[in-house]
Amino acid sequence: MNKGSTENRIINTLNKCMNLTSLKILNESFMHNVPVNAESHFKIIIVSNDFNDLSHIQRHKLVYKHLGTIMDDIHALSIHSFNEEEFRLNPPIMDSPECAHKK
Repeated sequence: MNKGSTENRIINTLNKCMNLTSLKILNESFMHNVPVNAESHFKIIIVSNDFNDLSHIQRHKLVYKHLGTIMDDIHALSIHSFNEEEFRLNPPIMDSPECAHKK
């Protein structure tokens, strides 16, 4: 049985498994056709030197590996991964568009 919200499980897992400089998580479920208080669509902005020398695909695979079975509870996960230098030089602005299928 899963304990805690999906958002908290993501935060706790990534904090435990990675050496994070920054982690921002946005529950974007409200932007989609899902029940109220759903936790199915997330965006994470994650900064860690664990990403040094990794391609974007390798970074995403690393995050997915750490999240493991938590991913079973997530419909969509947008990952924006940076090492400290990349984030310092070009901090992102990450607004997401509304889902086309939202009622």
